[in-house]
Amino acid sequence: MTSSYQLSIESAIAGGQWDAVYDDATRWSEEADCGPLPFFALNVVCLLRGDFAQAWRVYPQALGDEAKAQSVREWVDVLKEQCTDSGYFALFEGIFHTQSGLLDDAFACFERVVALTPESPYPHFFLAQIYQRQGRIDQTVKAFREAIKRDPSYVAARLKLGVVYQEQGQLEMAIPQYREVLKLRPDETVGHTNLACALAEQGKLDPAIEEYKKALKIAPEDAEVHFALGGLYENKGRVDLAKRQYEETLRIDPDFGPAATAIGWFLYDKGQNDFAMDSFSKALITNPNDADAIFGVGRIYEEKRMPELAVEHYQKALSLEKNPDRKMRIINFMDKIFG
Repeated sequence: MTSSYQLSIESAIAGGQWDAVYDDATRWSEEADCGPLPFFALNVVCLLRGDFAQAWRVYPQALGDEAKAQSVREWVDVLKEQCTDSGYFALFEGIFHTQSGLLDDAFACFERVVALTPESPYPHFFLAQIYQRQGRIDQTVKAFREAIKRDPSYVAARLKLGVVYQEQGQLEMAIPQYREVLKLRPDETVGHTNLACALAEQGKLDPAIEEYKKALKIAPEDAEVHFALGGLYENKGRVDLAKRQYEETLRIDPDFGPAATAIGWFLYDKGQNDFAMDSFSKALITNPNDADAIFGVGRIYEEKRMPELAVEHYQKALSLEKNPDRKMRIINFMDKIFG
């Protein structure tokens, strides 16, 4: 027997009434033995809204195993047969294919949505993400811009377009997108953190610090933001403020290895080698391949006059280090010490 909620959701999809889809799916999902369908409907609406964290939270209940995926697939197939001329149902189907990893099928659906509902920003948004996964950057940018053209208030599209620009080194294009996001939604944490990162890449550390502070007012328990803020303070030579942020990072997330490594170096520079060793060791429990922590352990062994252990750690750090500047730092140190 078809649930009344299912019929109501299908009617709402037909009209593109996504808030109604979300409300009905939420109520349906609270019923015992509701199955995966309401969770997939929630997944779809969350993706349309750009609430990707919530989309992934409900994903396991929607498509987490083959039985659930098959139930959703059967629902989508029925809707496809009944509503061949509906852009909204084609969008629903396209998102199912996207979530199932069937990108060619998803692409065809979103192209159909463009033809059936040319005013909608959503197919362009999802086409952009397919292009991005395929490494087709020019088409990615064009598709995100098309989504924004149809809905200038589409925050998720602006954020993702900003990230694409930033990854291409086009900071002067990324920053206006982040600023526009914050005009539309001042409490958008990701907008503040992305803007901070882009400003820092431009060397504008003070404005970047202010953006990270704004992000922390909204989400004070975000360990990654505390760590990023600590890094900017460290770059400005404000060791006291940097150390405080790294300590706050570890308070929130005791397993945040890079913060333990950073504190280890502060302690090493103060000559507190035993405490530094403890901090480096804590970092290596979280990530045994942390090259910076391994190098720090080597430096301590060197000062303790244990050259064999020091060399072993230097060589291991050199083999693991991916950052070119840090790699050169290790090489220069080894050349200086060992000739």
